[in-house]
Amino acid sequence: MSVAIELAEEAGRCGEVPVGAVVVGPDGRIVGRGFNQPILRRDPTAHAEIMALRAAAQTLSNYRMPGCTLYVTLEPCAMCAGAIMHSRIGRVVFGARDPKTGVAGSVIDLFSETRLNHHAAVEGGLLADTCGGLLSGFFAARRKPAVGA
Repeated sequence: MSVAIELAEEAGRCGEVPVGAVVVGPDGRIVGRGFNQPILRRDPTAHAEIMALRAAAQTLSNYRMPGCTLYVTLEPCAMCAGAIMHSRIGRVVFGARDPKTGVAGSVIDLFSETRLNHHAAVEGGLLADTCGGLLSGFFAARRKPAVGA
């Protein structure tokens, strides 16, 4: 998760919502990294999870990632949950909950929906205060009035 946090910080420095993600292979090595980039890439799908999954697919030469774990600093949204399911990621570990768009239990729980084909094990709350602090600090700075305005 510490690498995902570093990636989230990088996203924040780029003016993106600070979310970072890594995919770790069964052998424990990082096979994909990503951070939020929808503004930079002009791509609404460029969420941290998607970027990490794309990188992992290239590294592994396979779009399927059974036995891999995705670490992400924020609870996944519906789009990212769909990509996670299609990639067959075995486990998802996230930091902060997302009460507005989180689909690992905050708004709904897509990962436990029995009608869907693949079910990753999900754990939430890892370094939640640190992950949530990045987000709240980012949004507080954006709401702060400009000096001299």
